[in-house]
This record gives sequence, structure tokens and C-alpha cells, in this order.
Amino acid sequence: MSVIENAIKRLQASRGEAPARERTAAAGPSPGAARRLDAAPAPTGRVVPLDVDALRVAGLLPPAHQEREIAQQYRQIKRPLINHALGRGVEPLPQGNLLMIASAVPGEGKTFTSLNLALSMRLEEDVTVLLVDGDVVNPRLSQVLGADDARGLLDVIKDPTLALASAILPTDVPGLSFLPAGHQDPNATELLASARMSEVAAQLANQDKSRLVIFDSAPLLLTTESQVLTEVAGQIVVVVRADDTPQHVVLDAIETLSESKSVSLVLNQSTKQPHAGYYYRYTHSKPAEKDSDA
Repeated sequence: MSVIENAIKRLQASRGEAPARERTAAAGPSPGAARRLDAAPAPTGRVVPLDVDALRVAGLLPPAHQEREIAQQYRQIKRPLINHALGRGVEPLPQGNLLMIASAVPGEGKTFTSLNLALSMRLEEDVTVLLVDGDVVNPRLSQVLGADDARGLLDVIKDPTLALASAILPTDVPGLSFLPAGHQDPNATELLASARMSEVAAQLANQDKSRLVIFDSAPLLLTTESQVLTEVAGQIVVVVRADDTPQHVVLDAIETLSESKSVSLVLNQSTKQPHAGYYYRYTHSKPAEKDSDA
């Protein structure tokens, strides 16, 4: 039994819940995600380019030889999330189009998952995707995408006169836009916990019902910023690194989440075959080292 299965069963037992169907998965981008795609530039303003080579070097895109395999895995991951966001065949979740990608501790692969999930979701015919750097403590996405100097989430929260749309940057990938973390502030936790943040979240959720918003957050057990961000998200995806994260750490992270939240788990960098209904796998090994994780 995997660490995730054990974690879920113990958590359910501690909460007195009957076992429910776990919606879990692991990483993998879409076929077009790992290619530089051309898009018409915005009439004015800044466009964020997605440099595939740089993103691979940064570990945020899979190696070319695993692109097809991981693309298929992300198709599996995104489907239930989209269905619950938009009410396709199921009851839509409140603010279900606001998805938070989290982890218990650093190094689990949450930023990789955030970017590749966004790239896979934007391939849907009738949705657009906004990727938000919600890790305001360590805004890696903003740094890698060269937008760490731009206005972003924290700036919009601090300044009610600053229009949200003015901080959202188009990318050169059709259907994908980016909201940077913004300029750092010592009171970031209080800003994210403010009524103004609730207003911003409501705008993100309601302005365009066909838009999926993905927050890349800070680790749950490391910062208070990630804890307050869970309050506005309609769906939370917790990334767990296979054969690395202790079970009690996974449990501690899940315990921080409200029981009313929809929580999915992603088992990342597993070398085992996927167990239907629990997780899919992402292997980041070289061809000659199939039994090892990168």
C-alpha cells in the first residue's frame, strides 16, 4: 500500500469518515506543452515568453524523451479537476475553478506540477488558464519566467486602485496567461488573509467562468502564507514525492486543510506502475537509469 493510501485511510479514520474515492494523480504535461508555441503578441504591454530549453534546465518541463508519456498522465490528472471546476457531469464545486497546487515541504515538485498542469489544461477547446505565482515567499515561477520585477498578486491586494487585469500578463502560449507574485512584503500573510484578497479571488473566479486559475503555492508546513491561501481555493492538489516524503509529513499537511475542501493527491516521481484510482506516475530518470529517480 502506498504512502498516500496509508495517509488517506489514517486521516479518514481520525475524522471518522467512511473511505471515499480518492482523486489522485502524478505529473506530466501535454504534447504541445514542451514546445515553444507562437501566439500573436498582445497589442500593448508585456508578453511572457515560455523558453522550453530554459524551463527544462530549471526542472520545470520534462525531458524530451518523456514528453509523450507524461502528456498522457496529465490528461488523466486534469480531467476530474476540470469536471469539478466547470460542473461537467458532476456538481460544480464552489470556486472550483480556483485550484491551489501545494506540497507539505519543499522539493516535492509542486511548481513542476503547476506549470505542466496549466499547459495541459490550456489545450482544452473551451477554457483559458491563468497561472498565478502564489508562492510569495519564494516566487520561483516569477523568477524563471522573468517576471519577478513585475506587478503581481501582492501589489493588487495592497493597492485597491490597481486593476487586477493590469497585472495579468499574456504569454506566448495561446490560452495561457500569468499573474506574477508581485513585489515582496513583510506582511504577506496578512495581505493574503485580508478581505481584499477575498475580493481578488472572487474576481478571478467569477469574471470568466471558462477560466481555470492555478495557484502555485508555498509548502503547507513551511509558511503561513500557504495556509491562508487555502481559504480561497475551491480545489487543492497536494503533491507528494514518492519514496521520499514520510507518511507523517503527508498526514500533517492534510490535517492543515479544512474538511470542507476538495483535496486531491499527486504522487510524483514514482517508478512503480500506477494503481488505478490512487495515483499516476511521473518518472524523471534517464533512459539508462529507469529504476532511479532524478
